[in-house]
Amino acid sequence: MDFFYQDPYPILKDDTVYKKLTSDYVKVEKLGEREILVVEPKALELLAEEAMKDVSFMLRSAHLSKLKKILDDPEATDNDRFVAYNLLQNAAVAIEGALPSCQDTGTAICVAKKGEDVYTGVDDGEYISKGIFNTYQKQNLRYSQIVPLTMFDEKNSGSNLPAQIDIYAKKGNYYEFLFLAKGGGSANKTFLYQKTKSLLNEKSLEEFIREKIMDLGTAACPPYHLAFVIGGTSAEANLAAVKKASAGYYDNLPTSGNEGGQAFRDLEWEQRIQKICQESAIGAQFGGKYLTHDVRVIRLPRHAASCPVGMGVSCSADRNIKGKITKEGIFLEQLETNPAQYLPEVAPHLEEPVSIDLNRPMPEVLAELSKYPIKTRLKLNGTLIVARDIAHAKIKELLDAGKPMPEYFKNHPIYYAGPAKTPQGMPSGSFGPTTAGRMDVYVDEFQANGGSMIMLAKGNRSKDVTDACAKYGGFYLGSIGGPAAILAKQNILSVEVVDFPELGMEAVRKIEIKDFPAFIITDDKGNDFFAALAH
Repeated sequence: MDFFYQDPYPILKDDTVYKKLTSDYVKVEKLGEREILVVEPKALELLAEEAMKDVSFMLRSAHLSKLKKILDDPEATDNDRFVAYNLLQNAAVAIEGALPSCQDTGTAICVAKKGEDVYTGVDDGEYISKGIFNTYQKQNLRYSQIVPLTMFDEKNSGSNLPAQIDIYAKKGNYYEFLFLAKGGGSANKTFLYQKTKSLLNEKSLEEFIREKIMDLGTAACPPYHLAFVIGGTSAEANLAAVKKASAGYYDNLPTSGNEGGQAFRDLEWEQRIQKICQESAIGAQFGGKYLTHDVRVIRLPRHAASCPVGMGVSCSADRNIKGKITKEGIFLEQLETNPAQYLPEVAPHLEEPVSIDLNRPMPEVLAELSKYPIKTRLKLNGTLIVARDIAHAKIKELLDAGKPMPEYFKNHPIYYAGPAKTPQGMPSGSFGPTTAGRMDVYVDEFQANGGSMIMLAKGNRSKDVTDACAKYGGFYLGSIGGPAAILAKQNILSVEVVDFPELGMEAVRKIEIKDFPAFIITDDKGNDFFAALAH
């Protein structure tokens, strides 16, 4: 057999619309017959800073168009439309540049391809990191990165660094970039399954996908851009492809394979999986048709003894943006500057939600909630206590030491969240819910001690939580994952730190809310919305 080299990922075209940032910081120098693109380090810093700023407050036009499609679809449920409308409203608030679209402003990721005829003369990762640092310092974003000091001791880095920076070599004298801001919710819904050849038939693959779609749930803020990657020369190659596919990076791959092993999109299976997602009835978080906007299925070569399968999503905060540096200058993908154009003139007609006054004794609030079935839409008014992972661990330490449950955990509902920085003159920074499932391990013990009787967060939860609520008379309420900016602007009236101030964004807070949207997900009778869907 003759040698033949195949580009593993032959992207056939780039139809991205770019805006030019500047012609500065680049020049071309001749080295023999070669044109060397000389890039000043400032170019890397500028591009990274602008990319992370844009992607924190803006979305792609194609993504917004798909949200509008939900509003226009007569088969969409009221809950689908409610979520889509809120997400479009959120985009219209975020574009103002004060409140980022999501409170979890994410791990900063840069994937780059550097041409062999590009010269910078520096450690490129350092200057890309500096640009990312600048954005998180200057904008109202959240520092989410935790650095280990020992195996068990950690602290917040205070800068959102380190970033993940992966730079690959390629031919040519230009530099390509994909920047992502990846929040914990969507990152945690990336899965690797080590399968075998036995999966590669229609019946087995469809059964596998149906099972994994139900596992996916809503914790990562659907509607999703879902990616399945089947195959891969290694586990890490599979998961790298998952991340890029969910970001739309591989949309222009070929649609068939060849003997060289090129990656390709399988359009037939994309449609089949999209239909499976619609039939799941999970919907855009609270039941319906729109668990996913779209699906990408990428097929890769594999070792004969392995068949890695990866699944991942880009969530409703679809924060992906391309950039490039060429001899013409520095360019960044143009995101949508007028998201309000996707909003309908009249809001979708929905049944009036049930108003719940939280500023009453806890037994009275529980008795009121007990009147309504799961899936009931609510609007909450009054006081919430905000606490998430580390605060829950701290309170468990108190209980383990024989100390009482704090009164604030008994007297108020607990909102699992962690805010972004507060803009000047506003009561709150972006302040959407975090994933409920991470706190499942605490619920039974906390409710046994009179706390966490009403919990508010996003996503599905374990049977342990359903059982605890049935045993102790508690409730789990679902909040829409995604519209953190509009919640901060319209629904949160004040924010006050009440405990563990040293934890930064993980401190316990008291917030006052008005008409805060929520749904009954798990009730005091052992009913759970997501468990009902699974059956």
